[in-house]
Amino acid sequence: MAWEAFSAVLHTVCVFMLTLQFSLVFSPVLQSVRAQQLLQGSCRFEQDTCGYNSDPEYLKWVLNKEGRYITADSAFGGAGQKAVLISPDLELLEWSCIRLVYQITGSGSLQMYVRPEGESFDYRLWSAQDPSDNWLIASVDLRNTTNRYKIIFVASPGQKPDQSVAIFEIHVVPGYCVECNFEEHHLCGYMNYWNPNVNWYVGGSTIRGGQSNLPDDHTMNNERGHYMYVDSVYAKHFQEVAQLTSPMTTTAISGCLSFYYQRDQAKGNVFSVFTRDRMGHYEEIWKPDIYAKFIWKLVKVDIKAPHPLAVVFEVAFNSAKGGYVAIDDISFSPEFCSTETEPFFDPSVANCDFEEDFCRYYQEQTEGSVWNRVSVKPNVYRVGDHTTGSGSFLLANTRLISRPGYVGRLYGPYLPGTLKYCLRFYYALHGFIKTDNTLAVYIYDENNVAQEKVWTVSESPTGSWIQVEISYQKPMPTKVVFVSICTHFWDCGLVALDDITVSLGDCRIYADGFPSPPGECDFEVDNCGYTQDEKDDSNWIRKRGQTPTSYTGPKGDHTTGVGYYMYIEASPMISGHNARLLSNKLRGVLHQQCLVFYYNMYGSGTGLLSIYLKKEGQRDEVLLWRRRGEQSISWLKGLVEYECDRNHQIVFEGVRGNSIRSDIAIDDVLFKKGPCKGNHF
Repeated sequence: MAWEAFSAVLHTVCVFMLTLQFSLVFSPVLQSVRAQQLLQGSCRFEQDTCGYNSDPEYLKWVLNKEGRYITADSAFGGAGQKAVLISPDLELLEWSCIRLVYQITGSGSLQMYVRPEGESFDYRLWSAQDPSDNWLIASVDLRNTTNRYKIIFVASPGQKPDQSVAIFEIHVVPGYCVECNFEEHHLCGYMNYWNPNVNWYVGGSTIRGGQSNLPDDHTMNNERGHYMYVDSVYAKHFQEVAQLTSPMTTTAISGCLSFYYQRDQAKGNVFSVFTRDRMGHYEEIWKPDIYAKFIWKLVKVDIKAPHPLAVVFEVAFNSAKGGYVAIDDISFSPEFCSTETEPFFDPSVANCDFEEDFCRYYQEQTEGSVWNRVSVKPNVYRVGDHTTGSGSFLLANTRLISRPGYVGRLYGPYLPGTLKYCLRFYYALHGFIKTDNTLAVYIYDENNVAQEKVWTVSESPTGSWIQVEISYQKPMPTKVVFVSICTHFWDCGLVALDDITVSLGDCRIYADGFPSPPGECDFEVDNCGYTQDEKDDSNWIRKRGQTPTSYTGPKGDHTTGVGYYMYIEASPMISGHNARLLSNKLRGVLHQQCLVFYYNMYGSGTGLLSIYLKKEGQRDEVLLWRRRGEQSISWLKGLVEYECDRNHQIVFEGVRGNSIRSDIAIDDVLFKKGPCKGNHF
């Protein structure tokens, strides 16, 4: 990574091309004609670190002797250590974009967080772990906020001495990351999908030859500016495609996308603009309706998406005489271009936890009330609701109706058509001899006609709340209908339904594309940084399914019913032995914090579950919450309020009771700012 070698590259590159690998190459030809406004937090590391400082508790970031980049190298400290770089206090009231130029050598990683003032957790914005021989660029959107904050970079250089993570530039600019006038050397992180014959190039300046029919750029309307273009001169096959793709947004954006374009030989090329989500699904949002030649034409198109996306400019050529397409000055506004564009529909009207009533769900009077809202007091025989363990849920069964069989339909509210929805709910089965048709989900149209059966129960463990996720999209207004059928009295059991939520977008995007919120852990992937206390008698165990000892512990986790949770196994312990699970270090704040979690204490010999506050620099711990003995076969919701103005940790301590039926479990831990809401203390 020697600066001399990097400088040599600067003087040998004469034509700038973006590649699929998102490599960043600098050229003196592409020096910015118009300096872009840089905001707080920007740094080129030419002489100093611009107020960025290394956290002294970790590996130190080192400024290169000749300037121009800062590095975290495993040779400077113990292998496997991480380095934390902290920005000065920032206060950006408008939406902005961080453009980061970085490099990872070896098996390292780099992560970017935002640290809001007065909060205990850092929010992850972006991460990367792919090694590269080149400098790479990342673009990260920063939402506007009235709170002060810091930007945090966490580098893990890897295990070997020759591995490092380096940052070359940090640019914070006003506006959205999708915006670009192509005057900067990094081209705002836009990349070309490599094709052997047709590709997007930088146009303008000295790249424009004397015989070229390519235009002046739009930004400055002269030969000194730059734009992106693709032409057909090397096209060899029918419908050869070139794609120019914006960086993927790190948050959902909706509003008006604007850009200028020129197009030559319209009959020889097909020009379209798409959006692409994290799963690779494309949606066409614009294509030309008229042919405009040799002039820059303004386009405005609305984007509505409930999830992060990339914008793709695609041109397909029919032959080598297909002409060219050029684009310039891409911008974005959070206001829609058209006053007729409808704002986002809020699908939460279809949410219901049944704690108070049926919300907007109903049954037809002619079909009878098969679904009933019930509440089960927590006990050792019956699983309570999913929401809190002691709340309300819906139950369909023949014991509450007079006839020997039933068909029970639960109708949801109508939702607009054309949108993609993610439906989530929890169900539980008890006592069914046959599970066929015990519960199914249908999509009905506005005429109350079933359009599609989108889900039905298959093999299912009994006695546990199981999560279901369904993505669907229909062109017409629809409603979700939950159907339970049992024709013979002796086959019928209990069907329970709870916590229905509906959101916009594909369920898989949210499952795969977003990190867990800070301070939240469902133990589905790992222990989330929770550690065992080395001074205790035993350990907490990450577990899936039922615990080994019968008549104790949960049958499944609280998150999905088939996932992971943490528990203490009483069998190898003796009465009074304890196991302590410690959270990450949390920063102190001057206001209340709310700890939300779920716990399971089922078993005739169940001991003690306690939560302690462990303050930095103090030996004694503060008891915040405690439960003793068997509580319920259900997962129960716990809420703990506390205040702490210094760095601290939260400790979950389980103590084994007087028999092996003393398993204790926790799941779905969440820290929230402010006081707790509810009465489950």
